[in-house]
Amino acid sequence: MIAFEAVDKWYGEYHALQHVTAEVARGEVVVVCGPSGSGKSTLIRTVNRLEEIQKGCIRFDGRDIHAKSVDVNKFRSQVGFVFQNFNLFPHLSVAQNIMLAPTSVLGRSRGEARDRAEELLARVGLANKADAYPGQLSGGQQQRVAIARALAMDPPAMLFDEPTSALDPEMVGEVLQVMKSLARDGMTMMCVTHEMGFAREVADCVWFMDHGGIVETGSPEAFFANPQSERARKFLSDLRMH
Repeated sequence: MIAFEAVDKWYGEYHALQHVTAEVARGEVVVVCGPSGSGKSTLIRTVNRLEEIQKGCIRFDGRDIHAKSVDVNKFRSQVGFVFQNFNLFPHLSVAQNIMLAPTSVLGRSRGEARDRAEELLARVGLANKADAYPGQLSGGQQQRVAIARALAMDPPAMLFDEPTSALDPEMVGEVLQVMKSLARDGMTMMCVTHEMGFAREVADCVWFMDHGGIVETGSPEAFFANPQSERARKFLSDLRMH
């Protein structure tokens, strides 16, 4: 579904992604972890072209997404993206936030979009919040609305960029539960997260990044029980101490 082929990215002199080659299979859940500044968020943001790359190729469902012929807005509508800070429109109700893209991009009727919004809100446990505004919701509730908004476009894959890092600890679980249910339903997912419990329970594969490269990949069982690189061992040891 998603393939990185010798991907390089620079910010000026800074080499943010270094020759990254990896694949996410259809229906697979990949958790990307690593220390701050290792390139995790940059990597995931290249998949829907929030970040451009300078070398290499990224394929989404077989298509080179950084090719000049790609209509970026149309392409982005096919990739669900959940941000760290929710990015909901504060002046729109919860339902209106979810309906906006399906009506304006896919041309769905307001009635159809509203029905789908209510269905998705029920799925993320917020059936009674359709007419509330983001400012009336907790952080965990806002993030669940953001997930519902991404799902409203029926994307074949979902990207999560540290979706729980802006939340109070007691709200993290409610967001992770929604992500787990998506994984159980076979959604292709790439998740940048520090939630190692989620990685253990849900991931098919863990990618460990450092200094802009993927240092090692493996099943959660192998990665947590027997990391191959010294850098990953130190990372996990620091996490356990924390």
